Amino acid sequence: MTDERAAEAAFGPGEPSAPGPHLSSKSSDAVPGSSAAPLSEELAPVAEQIFGDRFSLAVTYAELLATDGVVRGLIGPREGPRIWDRHLLNCAVVAELLPTGASVVDVGSGAGLPGLVLALARPDLSITLVEPMARRTAFLTEAVGLLGVGDRVTVLRGRAEEPSTRQWLSPADAVTARAVASLDRLVEWCLPLAKRGGRLLALKGASAAEEVAAHRDVIDRFGGGSPIVKCCGVGMIDPPTTVVEIVKERDVVPARARSPRKAAGSGRRTHMDGRRRPGRGRSRRG
Repeated sequence: MTDERAAEAAFGPGEPSAPGPHLSSKSSDAVPGSSAAPLSEELAPVAEQIFGDRFSLAVTYAELLATDGVVRGLIGPREGPRIWDRHLLNCAVVAELLPTGASVVDVGSGAGLPGLVLALARPDLSITLVEPMARRTAFLTEAVGLLGVGDRVTVLRGRAEEPSTRQWLSPADAVTARAVASLDRLVEWCLPLAKRGGRLLALKGASAAEEVAAHRDVIDRFGGGSPIVKCCGVGMIDPPTTVVEIVKERDVVPARARSPRKAAGSGRRTHMDGRRRPGRGRSRRG
């Protein structure tokens, strides 16, 4: 049985995954720069500052992404040399927007970006990684166990927009998403997962301002306040990480769908006498 089929058999959609470390890894004492995920001398002090005493865990995770992550198709084969600057540090600096002890839901976590990175950078955070694909949740579950963060990181297989997934989630202080979808879709999926006063942190690129301008109506419809485009890691990484921050100002009750009975009663044939209602060009006879 493949890893994906095994994961599907053990954990159905919308169910938290139990830890099961099966990943192979080099020692956490691996020397940055001599591995599949080299860390430049320029960025090493930045990484050590961000991850602190968990730097060795970040090295282990970088190795996993550059090896098992590539084998499983979670990371492109050319990403190894830029794992640190393009992925780990790019995600880790977002921690500066999170208050102490915050609860975080990471939507479309994939290989753990940014959710698992934030867990390594900030041990005070409680994080749920939401991912619909079984092969990815299998990797995440194993990585969480191997890195020893299972006491504060939960892996949940499911789609953020589905009730079967949301039933497992409590309103969060922050909802994160990176390279998942356009801003309007993220607002629709993520803002309902945040508590009132919580926020959506969408990691975006150069088009962030354009997306904000194009989707203000959707943001308002789902209870969001005025979006702010922020830059994280200024003076630490270049370029800094662009994040669209949207605070949830009010709860929005989803519109109720029309009932089948009403929908059936809207047809042209009535149920009272079986006669057709007058259509265009047809007169009612006495």
